[in-house]
Amino acid sequence: MHLKKFSLKKFSLRQSALALTLVALGTVTAPLWAVANGSGLTIFSGVAGDKQLNYRMDFGGNPNGWDRYRLYIPKKKMKLAVAQFVIDYPNYFDGKFDPKSIELYVNKKKVAIQEAKWDEENAFIEIYPGEPVPAGTDVEIHLSNVRNPRSNGMYYFNCRVQTAGDIQLLRDLGTWILEIS
Repeated sequence: MHLKKFSLKKFSLRQSALALTLVALGTVTAPLWAVANGSGLTIFSGVAGDKQLNYRMDFGGNPNGWDRYRLYIPKKKMKLAVAQFVIDYPNYFDGKFDPKSIELYVNKKKVAIQEAKWDEENAFIEIYPGEPVPAGTDVEIHLSNVRNPRSNGMYYFNCRVQTAGDIQLLRDLGTWILEIS
């Protein structure tokens, strides 16, 4: 009987040690994966969790490097059909965009863009789909040939939309919190 208790304790200690190791590994690997994919937990951002949008940087988000930003808008945010997307960013973001390399995907299918404009002076990008993007669809905006800013930092990219047939008011959909490091 005494031997059984001893081996049970030993087994319990092994389980505890294994659990602690897995937790420790999880806290190290999860944030690294999250940073690479741009969809990690952001604490103290000033942006409510339900307003944060996911993104991905295909080439690592290195300062002054070339990159592709994949900006995601989930279907639950797409409550109305959208005729225009406007992405504004902070004026201290000194990166460069190529409006000819902007693509729009709806439910993972590329759709035609009527026009994409980058207003460098006022720090925003406008995207006009060929046809309004239907409500209740997943949207991806791909910004290719992006020159990342020279400095490390977090940059808040806000997504606002003009709904189809709506008055000229932009509606806020959320914020991508991009990290360059």
